[in-house]
Amino acid sequence: MVSVVYEAPDTIEAAVSLLADATTPAMVLAGGTDLIIQTNASKDRERLFVDIKKIAGMSAANLTESGLELGPSMSCAEFTARDDIKAVFPGLVEAAYLIGSTQVQGRASVGGNLCNSSPAADTIPPLIANAAVCVIAHPNGERIVAVEDFVTGVGRNCLEKGELLKSIKVPQPAANTSDAYLRFIPRTEMDIAVAGAGVSVTLDDQGTCKAARVAIGAVAPTVLLVPDASTALVGSKLDDDALETAAAAATAAASPINDRRGTIEFRQHVVGVLVKRATRIAADRAKG
Repeated sequence: MVSVVYEAPDTIEAAVSLLADATTPAMVLAGGTDLIIQTNASKDRERLFVDIKKIAGMSAANLTESGLELGPSMSCAEFTARDDIKAVFPGLVEAAYLIGSTQVQGRASVGGNLCNSSPAADTIPPLIANAAVCVIAHPNGERIVAVEDFVTGVGRNCLEKGELLKSIKVPQPAANTSDAYLRFIPRTEMDIAVAGAGVSVTLDDQGTCKAARVAIGAVAPTVLLVPDASTALVGSKLDDDALETAAAAATAAASPINDRRGTIEFRQHVVGVLVKRATRIAADRAKG
């Protein structure tokens, strides 16, 4: 059994200090839905839990003219209840709603989903599609990392000892911009993605795509930004040819595994289909 030391600091500085000075494996507790399970399976004799929910701003979401600033411990239940955020980032909010059951939603968070760094994380593709960045606190200040660079492998990310995800910032979209996220799962609910796609598109007044970002999940060790898929969409009316080219780019970028939930070939095909469908949804939303 793992012996857990629990700390609940009320400032960023205190939390960073605890993490930096820890002599045992130190873990940040946001919601804990993955952390508790991982700890029960751990071979560590002792762990430090640093609960960040008492720190001001960590469980808040602020939407301004500059965009969204999201605290890493705000629960998915609270986040998905925010109609003002859903009006601007519908795909991101829908992705957060897909994490777990109703009970899990009360604890799980977008920040925790990101830091758990699963290839199948639902919120990472729409975060990348919306050009979100991570604000990371450390003993000497802060640094900014794009979400697509945050996750470095299966269950691994760029956080170093003494570092803490302070917030996620999503820039305000340009006019006529919207997003969408879709995933494929074997069951109807409460499952993890076999493949997922997050897309953001910006249209001009004639309906031509002038900017796009496409991210795919569960088909590689990390969620991938697919520039070739974005390039296929920009300059088009998002017609069938453009969508097929974007889908082919997503399929080509994917490097999935074979397992009982899906073959390599199946995942490669499905992720392309999801890119096409998510693009259509995002475009319809961008048109208003």
